[in-house]
Amino acid sequence: MGRGDSRDKNAQMKQNGTEGRILSAAALLLALLVTPAVLGGCGTPTITKHGQEFRPTDLQAVQPGMSQDQVRTALGTPSTTAVLGDGRAFYYISSTDSQKSFFLPTEQNRQVVAVYFNRGGTVDSIANYGLKDGKVFDFISRTTPAPGGKDEGILKSLFRNLGKQQLFGDG
Repeated sequence: MGRGDSRDKNAQMKQNGTEGRILSAAALLLALLVTPAVLGGCGTPTITKHGQEFRPTDLQAVQPGMSQDQVRTALGTPSTTAVLGDGRAFYYISSTDSQKSFFLPTEQNRQVVAVYFNRGGTVDSIANYGLKDGKVFDFISRTTPAPGGKDEGILKSLFRNLGKQQLFGDG
């Protein structure tokens, strides 16, 4: 082995070391560019809406004295109904879920529109319930339901598990 051979070997080792560092730097740069793009998809939640969502004008179309059939025509089939005292109530329930990538969905909002009927089967009143400051609140009358009211138990059960359990589906 001559001197020229060892110089060639040293030059080759230096070149291989430089190439290795260039490849490592390129891999690091690629990882730095790709990681935010991949994780960016995790940060954008998917919003899913269930049930019937009403505009204020939809609710204004329901007036005292309307029949149950007229309410069904205006708002559609209720999610559930109940007998309350001498009358009935139609409940229209909607909820909004948010889900990020592979995580379980969480419920962000729940609204319950209640249409109350008197003994004669005509509209007595209407309420649009949601949560305000953690309490059930009627956004039409701007009040909270009275303790011991005619449908307090139903409303509590509809809002009890907000954010914990899915109202619609298996979640």
